[in-house]
Formats: sequence, C-alpha cells, structure tokens
Amino acid sequence: MIRAANLRSDYIQDDVEQYLYELLPERDAVVSEMEQYAEEHRVPIIGPAVARLLALFVEVSGAKRIFEMGSAIGYSTIWLARATGPKGKVHYTDGDPANAQRAREYFRRAGVAKRIDVQVGDALELLKKTSGKFDLIFNDVDKHQYPDALRAALPKLRRGGLFITDNTLWSGKAARPASADDARTLGVQEFNRLVYASRELYSVLIPLRDGVTVCRKQ
Repeated sequence: MIRAANLRSDYIQDDVEQYLYELLPERDAVVSEMEQYAEEHRVPIIGPAVARLLALFVEVSGAKRIFEMGSAIGYSTIWLARATGPKGKVHYTDGDPANAQRAREYFRRAGVAKRIDVQVGDALELLKKTSGKFDLIFNDVDKHQYPDALRAALPKLRRGGLFITDNTLWSGKAARPASADDARTLGVQEFNRLVYASRELYSVLIPLRDGVTVCRKQ
C-alpha cells in the first residue's frame, strides 16, 4: 500500500517501513474506503499495521468489554469490534458529532454496529461516567491529555486488563527535549514516564509507526 502522510513514522527507516506495509494483506472494502477518506481529508487513523497489533491484543487477551478514548471516524473501532466478536462491546467516544455520524455509517456497513456503543463528548469524562470496569482501554485522545487519560483509565481497568496508547514516540519528538510551549510533546513524554514508573502497570513501548505503548494492569 502507499502510505499516507499520517502513516509515516518519521523515525523508522523509510524502506523498512514501506516493507512492513507491503507485507499487510488487503483490507475489505469498508476499511479500505476509510483509509482513503482519512488520506484525502487528513483524518488521523492508526493505520492497518497498528490496527492488526491492536486486534491481536484483543484476541489473545479475550477482551470483551472495551473502551476507546478518541475514536474519530471509527477506523480502530471496527478493528476492535471485529476482534472482540459478537459477544463483545466496544465504547466509541469522540468530541465531534460529525465524526460520530460518519462512524455510525461505517459500523453499519461493516456489520459491527450492534457491538458498538457510540458516545459523543469528552472521552475522559465519558469513561469516568461509564459504569463497570473494562478488559481493554485504547487511548488516542489529544496528546496534551495523555497524563490525565492515564489517571482516568487506571481505576476503570480491571486487574490483568490492557491499557494501550497510540503515538507514544510522537514522530520521534518524545525522545528529544521539548520546548515549554509544546504541550503535546510534553504530554507524551510525561505519559511515558508515568507508565514506566507505575507499580500498577507492566509497560512496553513498541516502535511501530508512531509508537504504541501496551500496559498490563498488575
């Protein structure tokens, strides 16, 4: 596949990253259309390489109750919903009603609408208000919110559950000193420090695409 700008890592060697994407199987019509829409309209999505990783973690963990913090047009939501199976439930959240409307149509066409609960609003507040604990929480909110997202997610994650966060290398900027006014990079850096320092979490940062951090609650 041809990588859109938002699928480039900016720190992985270009030919190596292209090789990784060329290995991927073709996606179905709905997912392929979403990838094309995201490229044309500059919508950030996790892309198929990270999506496969996310789906794998759902499958091997047996996660059935999933909360997604920051879902945009629902690209990652479809991968989560398919991986969890017909008995699972994925909570979609996004602050933009237009994103949610477009996502609903994709969910219907992908055949997973019944597995997804669509909520519009602030993901952190919606998570706090949703009853019960979750097997897996996927975090992809605004980067300056990452430390607060961690604080909101931990009490809602069951013991043994997974907390997965995208963009944790932030185009490689997380590894370099950030200016005082760069709230997004500072947010990612503080998040990375917190998850590795936490006694509640066993964390691994995977340098795939823009960095994916996988944490298991102890």
